[in-house]
Amino acid sequence: MNASRIAPLALYQEVAERLRERIFSHELKPGAWIDEQAIAEQYGISRTPLREALKVLASEGLVTLKPRRGCYVTEISERDLDEIFSVMALLEGQCARDAAGKASESDLAQFKKLHDALEAAAEKNDINGFFEANQAFHHAVQSVADNHWLQHVIEDLRKVIKLSRHHSLFSDGRLEQSLAEHRDILKAMLARDAAGAETAMRTHIHSGRKALARIAAARTEAA
Repeated sequence: MNASRIAPLALYQEVAERLRERIFSHELKPGAWIDEQAIAEQYGISRTPLREALKVLASEGLVTLKPRRGCYVTEISERDLDEIFSVMALLEGQCARDAAGKASESDLAQFKKLHDALEAAAEKNDINGFFEANQAFHHAVQSVADNHWLQHVIEDLRKVIKLSRHHSLFSDGRLEQSLAEHRDILKAMLARDAAGAETAMRTHIHSGRKALARIAAARTEAA
């Protein structure tokens, strides 16, 4: 009986991942209606695994299911971003505090290595490389903090943030500012200063939100 359930479960999970990628790339734009019939035909599947996949994405906040109207890619407002980043600052700040207290010498060396990658990307003005190194650094901090509930919620919130049409690193001066903030985080980590690491991480997250707000304001003025 269990063997007969493996394929259907794997199918809807794969469909969810494909749709997730299309949403993050904005191929499926915020507010867009999900044409279930067209997608089912495109993927060569029935509507059942597609609807199961949409339920998964709805639980992550990436799509919104509207009774009698269908499914839509979630639109994220400036207020949503304010609220999400406030929660993110608390959660990632706690991770930084915990990691500073738990980190081994090997963990600290890994933080330093990842930070060096940030420095190298910043020197080349490589935004994509900086973003990847930044993500790796944050994931490493969360891994050392070793609280899978915190990590799970952070990952879900970061998925929702990806719905934003803007990227904070494209704000003038943000890459340099982010690098300086990471230096503060690393300094606190290396000193095993839990309170300092928490404060530095919260400052870093709030600064990212302010950068997004500046981009949104500039786009509005230009429109």
